Amino acid sequence: MKKRITSILYIVCTASAILLTGCSKTDTHGLSAKNPTSIKIWHYYNGALATAFDGLVSEFNNTVGRESGIVVNAESMGTVSDLENALWDSANEKIGAPDMPNIFQCYQDTAYALDKEISLVNFDDYVTEDEKNSYVKLFIEAGCIGENHEWKLYPTAKSTEVLILNKTDWDKFAEDTGAEPTALSTWEGLVDTAENYYEWSGGKAFFGRDAFANYPIIASSQLGHDIFQVVNGETVIDFDHDSMRRIWDHFYVPYVKGYYRHVGQYRSDDVKLGEIIALVCSSSSAVYFPTEVTPVDSAPYPIEHLVLPLPNFDNTPSYAVQQGAGMAVTKSTEAQEYASVIFLKWFTQRQQNLKFSVNSGYMPVSVEAVMPENIEQYLAENPTSAIVSDTLRVAIEENRQYIMYTPPAFTGGTKARSVLDTTMLNLALRDRAAVEGGTAIEKFLTDAHFEEWYKDTLKQIQESCN
Repeated sequence: MKKRITSILYIVCTASAILLTGCSKTDTHGLSAKNPTSIKIWHYYNGALATAFDGLVSEFNNTVGRESGIVVNAESMGTVSDLENALWDSANEKIGAPDMPNIFQCYQDTAYALDKEISLVNFDDYVTEDEKNSYVKLFIEAGCIGENHEWKLYPTAKSTEVLILNKTDWDKFAEDTGAEPTALSTWEGLVDTAENYYEWSGGKAFFGRDAFANYPIIASSQLGHDIFQVVNGETVIDFDHDSMRRIWDHFYVPYVKGYYRHVGQYRSDDVKLGEIIALVCSSSSAVYFPTEVTPVDSAPYPIEHLVLPLPNFDNTPSYAVQQGAGMAVTKSTEAQEYASVIFLKWFTQRQQNLKFSVNSGYMPVSVEAVMPENIEQYLAENPTSAIVSDTLRVAIEENRQYIMYTPPAFTGGTKARSVLDTTMLNLALRDRAAVEGGTAIEKFLTDAHFEEWYKDTLKQIQESCN
């Protein structure tokens, strides 16, 4: 699902605030303050994100929850994969698996698949049109799944991708070479800069990126070819050969030449170790960008950061991913469903949503909360770390200026994206290791090598979608 918009922040909406119930005071749907209804939430937040989320859950329980008769119990299930595995164990009633939670965090593909096994709540049954219009339209549409395009994922926080530099080491490089950050606005410029850095530094890598699958998916759409489309309920694959070659030339080739690098679990780990000085990551991951470099063979030293927009190919429209899991609600009792939606409405009100955003790096989801002037006001009154505030500003600006792309949900989507996440990157890792071991690099820079990767990857994608 791709929405060609240049500004999602100034959508005219008919409501400026989200109501908590949308029902009369006498219509409690079975809730009672004297006999509270408990609801369980599973999420994958950890560290600072979990602290921010849990703090808001406690705030809800002590205010609106106490008055309405709702008790929210939130539990981090670990990683995204851990959470998905737990959800499927519960859905399949695996022996020893806990009961399905009332609310769970997930992406479109998971919601799409689970909705076929267990029924998920259609939020249109509990949210008025005015309330719905108070959210950014693109975020609502990203949560509409299935052939009937029903609203099954509630937007709570969104992210995109940004480029972050170790500004301290960049400044040394720039002073000697005249390099400018503006060169990093395109993939072509980034490759040229990485090559110059490699030569200037005596063979050090410049760049790496997280969530690799986003690169071919977003770049291909930018070049005019959506790799995955859903047409009349059927998955259509557009794995354009020329686009893939351009994508290959701007990642695999510089990687094999040593300009890019991928060592730790995340690229922020690589910056911390001094392996690279630039990375692309989720805006919500900026909180993990290090404040010092700790090389293996020398003393640690502090660093500053510089947050820049995601690069794009030269002379093409600017694209970025719109991502971030939503919250699904399982069908249960009327009281539990209603209580779940009350919590989600409360969580996404301006004050709460901004509070979570400023503490996590995620973008808020309501039209009112995402307005730059409201964000700036909140930041002025509630200072946060410089990396989070800088990233939030860049992410919001991207949402204003870029075409934001939301990958569609389809059968086999998780497997297909996993193929894109691994085939080029793993090949680059293997071949770079061979070059470092003495193999002539020319062996890997042939047309035949690209063709082999292209055909094998296309075959795996097609098999994933069948």
